[in-house]
Amino acid sequence: MLQSFGGSSSGKLAVTAYRGYGDSLTNSTTAYIVSQRGSKKFKIHLEDSTEEVMLLKAVAPGSLSGSNAGNIGEFCVQVILNDSTVAYVEKFYNNTVHYVTAAGATGSVKYTLGNEGTDEGQAGSGLGSIDVL
Repeated sequence: MLQSFGGSSSGKLAVTAYRGYGDSLTNSTTAYIVSQRGSKKFKIHLEDSTEEVMLLKAVAPGSLSGSNAGNIGEFCVQVILNDSTVAYVEKFYNNTVHYVTAAGATGSVKYTLGNEGTDEGQAGSGLGSIDVL
């Protein structure tokens, strides 16, 4: 499965934070998803302009691990639900995300792409908002 995320004519899905294997946490303002390499593996464009395949984790940035059984880095993508709840993407599929909240609640929601601040006022829309670069 190889899927492209964003391109030169569209917004790129922003990575909230990442942690390379054996590295420290990076809260990102410029990292983004380049392409999908497996159900939870994605090629990420990092802050230093390099690219690396990392594992998508549905956790807050502070919970990303610098070491795991797969010996690859981890990253997270934040989604703001229509009631302003912060959640983290567990899986992308068909313009929908499966998410996990900090309280452990799970669900699925169609998502929209927008910059920070555009997620407010979506109450009742049934959509989640993911930042783009």
